Amino acid sequence: MSTRVDLSLPLALIEFLARLGSVASIALLGLIFWGDAVHPSQISRTEWLGLVFFPIGITIGMVVAWWREGLGSAITVGSLVAFYVVYGYIFKNHIGGWAFIVFASPGFLFLLHWLFRSLVKNTKWHNRERTA
Repeated sequence: MSTRVDLSLPLALIEFLARLGSVASIALLGLIFWGDAVHPSQISRTEWLGLVFFPIGITIGMVVAWWREGLGSAITVGSLVAFYVVYGYIFKNHIGGWAFIVFASPGFLFLLHWLFRSLVKNTKWHNRERTA
């Protein structure tokens, strides 16, 4: 007896939310960072290192995830972790609140979609191989 679960609608919903969330996050980050007229000459080296991971790495990861979910989500989540570790822990800067995680959350949705889609694809291939 085989139980088949149709994950097409949940997968489509996760993908839609990831894409919509990535557009919203990138737009809001753009408004926050460039709307405040950031002056590069006034940013310290330590702050530049933090900016490489957040928002630059986060944004690059979400853009890449539109075409290559696995890679893009790895860049997004990796940039977030690197931001907390390097900028927050190593350089002892206080990073408070959940805002950084919220802005990077579409990367987690892309990762979830990629994992589930890979699982469904492998399961279908495995079941096809077993019935042949």
